[in-house]
Amino acid sequence: MCELSAEEPLKKLDTINFRKLAWNTELANNVNSLKKLKKYFSLTEGEEHSMQEVLDNHPMNIPRYYLSLINPDDPHDPIRKLAIPTAEELVVAGQMGETTGDPYGDDKHNKGNGILHKYPYSALVVATEYCSMYCRHCFRKRLVGLPNDKTVENFQNAAKYIAEHKEITNVIISGGDPMMLPTKVIAKMLEALKDIDHVNYVRIGTRTPVVYPLRYFDDELIEVLRNFNKQKTLYIPTHFNHANEITDLSKEAVMRIRNAGITVNNQAVFLKGVNDTVQDLEDLMNGLIRIGVNPYYLYQCMPVSRVRHHFQVPLKRGVDIVSKAKRSLDGYAKRFKFIMGHDIGKIEICGRKDDILVMSQIHARPEHPEEASRILMGHLTENAGWFEDLDLIQ
Repeated sequence: MCELSAEEPLKKLDTINFRKLAWNTELANNVNSLKKLKKYFSLTEGEEHSMQEVLDNHPMNIPRYYLSLINPDDPHDPIRKLAIPTAEELVVAGQMGETTGDPYGDDKHNKGNGILHKYPYSALVVATEYCSMYCRHCFRKRLVGLPNDKTVENFQNAAKYIAEHKEITNVIISGGDPMMLPTKVIAKMLEALKDIDHVNYVRIGTRTPVVYPLRYFDDELIEVLRNFNKQKTLYIPTHFNHANEITDLSKEAVMRIRNAGITVNNQAVFLKGVNDTVQDLEDLMNGLIRIGVNPYYLYQCMPVSRVRHHFQVPLKRGVDIVSKAKRSLDGYAKRFKFIMGHDIGKIEICGRKDDILVMSQIHARPEHPEEASRILMGHLTENAGWFEDLDLIQ
């Protein structure tokens, strides 16, 4: 195995055999400071200053594997935009409209001890605030990587809450990234859910197959997932945003998950400068199908503070891009839903007729069950990027 010295440039990263590295010790080599980043990229004094200002609020954490996917000669490289902070994260106001720290309404549905219970049938458990990589577009940007009181303190108590609420049919273990927890901790979490009869299935939301696939070369983890899946159905929703993230290593990680009998679904985010062309979406969805990952959701980028103004695509432009991409995709590749994950519930963006956006609400809050499955229409403007930007037609 060829190791990388601290003074060698980025181009040497491609000599590392990431399959042979221990997933938990390799994390020590993550790029999480400007000092480490400068070993791989040349930065101007101005870039250093603005990046440090960003990092004072939103940490950076990039695995060497994911760093190796960046073309250092391309300032517009999509992987770079997803991983490396820029001065644009300092922008909190602009033409795309207002921003918020909590667009999904996490706070009002927080039941304590890491449990978010927004829809009657689903309970989400925030198992950790840590991720192997801190995505620059994260909608939980205010929480991830920072000490907070929103994560689970005692999973047994979380499981007790779930057992007591028989309306809950599925549980999502989320974060941060729960796959970055020790394998024994993951096993205990799953064990606590195994015998709750009214829970039909469990999901573990994770970006590790994309940014840290070496996690799945841990045979113990695969056996834990396989054994649980034999007793209660387990799904793994993951998060590929660009075809460049579909590599031989990520494909192999996905195959190891699939060989354990587990279905892998993908929830991408629609991001300006990353995947906002027809070709980008076609390549992503076809690439996912090719490796056995089901396209599930394409999320409209949320109006998150320090995210919206450089990542959100206007809805008028975005819905046209998605519609054109779907024309060229086959049935399996085009079955993803274009979604706004809103405080009132999930809203599918169906299409537009001139300046009228047509939407369908597919989930609703328990206090307004009649809103589920309703059709919504709103007037589009050139810069409208979110539900509140639309003048709804009554």
